This record gives sequence, structure tokens and C-alpha cells, in this order.
Amino acid sequence: MIDLHIHTIYSDGDKTVEEVLKMCEKRKLEYISITDHNNCEAYYDEILKNNNIFSGIIIKGCEINAEFQHKAIEILAYNIDTDIITEWREKYYSIDQIKNNTKKIYDRFLNILDKKGIIYNRENIRPQKDEKEYIERPIWEEIVKHPENKDIIGEEYFNSLGIFFRKEITNPNSEYFLNRVGTFPKVEEVVDIIHQAGGKAFLAHPFEYKFDDTIKFINDLTQKVELDGIECFHPSSSDDNKKNILIDYARKNNLYISGGSDYHGKLKPDIQIGFGRGDLSISKDLIEEWL
Repeated sequence: MIDLHIHTIYSDGDKTVEEVLKMCEKRKLEYISITDHNNCEAYYDEILKNNNIFSGIIIKGCEINAEFQHKAIEILAYNIDTDIITEWREKYYSIDQIKNNTKKIYDRFLNILDKKGIIYNRENIRPQKDEKEYIERPIWEEIVKHPENKDIIGEEYFNSLGIFFRKEITNPNSEYFLNRVGTFPKVEEVVDIIHQAGGKAFLAHPFEYKFDDTIKFINDLTQKVELDGIECFHPSSSDDNKKNILIDYARKNNLYISGGSDYHGKLKPDIQIGFGRGDLSISKDLIEEWL
């Protein structure tokens, strides 16, 4: 069993590298990849460099934010030279660049909320835990403290920042769209740097984005960039035959298959390493084709 989509404290997970390795060993995973957002810092952690905890195989990975058709998507990079990715990331994800982009998004979001008549107290918006945390989360935590906002936003969105983020915040047709043009690199550049780093580029969790037509979006993307594969196994594709739809697409279009739990810890409390929401169970045979 494998899990090629795991986050640690080096991005928005809440477990250390050591804790993650212990969990993976306990669950007898055979292959894993730590795929923190826009950085490879986990692979420079002394615990991982001198790993004597996890007995399986560790595939060096990273999950990189990218822009395509004015939408925010993620590309998973596997089998990468982490030094190459680390040097490149400074162009978009240095501390100063992140702080600058965060300020822009913060102001845009509050401006939209004001126009929609959403109630919040600016002084009560907590600071980010660190520069890697999306600024939308602390703002959202303040919004949902006011029950009257439910009627404005709608119950589904009020109860889930994740759904609101995918359907509205990153949707260019939405009134809540936070235009990130210029804050994320173009997907062409992301795929290119992954290949320069000797790695393979996979579209992360296609059904997570809540597109009206997911397959059309993948078609558009594969016509634009040379993707190596698709993350077919993911909690977002575990129902309504979505997993098989992605597997069938990948097979027909000569794309590799990958998968993972997208483990974050308390941020996604219903997701477990290796098991997702309890039924992930990805065979290592699927990735041995491309390793």
C-alpha cells in the first residue's frame, strides 16, 4: 500500500517529519512521498536525511501551486532533484514574495466581503500561524463566528472553507474570486521546472477543483503542457465512480496513475495517512510502472 500525497509542518500539515514517518511505518506503507506545498524542506530535515524510522521507499516530492485558465491548480512533482526545485521556488515563493502576495489577497478578500455585506471584525482576525498559511483561513474563521453570515454565503459554504475555496475563491466567474494572476507561476513553467529537475508532473486531485466539466479541463491542460500523469486515487474521487473515470482517462491517454491521502492532520481531521477516509488502499503496482 502507498501514499504519495502527505503534508507536514513544512507547509500546512500539523505533524513533524518524524511523526509522519512513524505513522507510515506503523501502517506498513511500502512507498510514500511527502509533498509539502511549494517547498522541499522536509527532505533537508535531519530526521528524514538520516531516516531510520520508515522501512519503505521514500519518493522525493512536492506539490506546486500553478495557474491555468485563470484558475489555481496544483501539480504534484515526483522523483525530483530537490536542489533544483528549491532554487527555482525563490522566484515565486520566497518569504518576501509570499508576504507581498498575502497582503494583496488580504485586502482583496476584505473588499469583497464588504461589498457583499458580510459581517466581521477586522481586529479579531488572527495573525497567520506562519507565512505558509493561506490568509483566507484566519479571515474565514472570523466570518463563521457570525451566524448571520450563513444567509449571505449559504450553508454549504459556511460549513466548509474547502468547498468555498474551490467553488468560489478560485473561480473566475464568482463574485468571491480572488484573482491570483501573477502570484502563482503559469502551469507551463511549473511542469517545465519539474522536468528540468528530472521528475514527473502529475495533476493533483482533479475533482477537488469542483469544475463544471473536469474531463474537459484535463483535456485542455494536456493540450497545453506535457503532463506525465494524474492523481486518480484521492479522497475527492472516492465516490460516484470518479476514481474509475480518471483511471480510464489516464489509460486511454497514456498517462501514469498516482494517488495519496492528502494528509494534513487536524486541518483535514477525517483524512488518515494511507487510508484517506477509510477506503483509499492504493496498490504499489500502480506506481511501479513509472518509478
